[in-house]
Amino acid sequence: MNTTVKDWYIVTVMDGEQLVGEVLHGTVADDQTFRFFEGDYVTTSRIVSMDVKAQQVITASNSYYALKGSGKRAIIDLDDFELLRHGFSPEQIRALNSSSPLLAH
Repeated sequence: MNTTVKDWYIVTVMDGEQLVGEVLHGTVADDQTFRFFEGDYVTTSRIVSMDVKAQQVITASNSYYALKGSGKRAIIDLDDFELLRHGFSPEQIRALNSSSPLLAH
């Protein structure tokens, strides 16, 4: 039983210079576990095993994910992890962090 994800990222989570771990973030294409609906985003628990050639990821919670298509790699700071968990992509998080703060007039 596994979940197939598309538009996926392998996200490296850093706390300063310290590696926290890697997670998978993507859009659900198909789910045989009935935990997700097609089109839902998912951010997994920590990746414990990854075979990019076989396009398969296994997480700390012993969930199996099949990777559809080619994905991207991203690095985010631990401070931004909640944004990832709430559905923001690594690219959206980068854009939020790089935008200048709004100035009150």
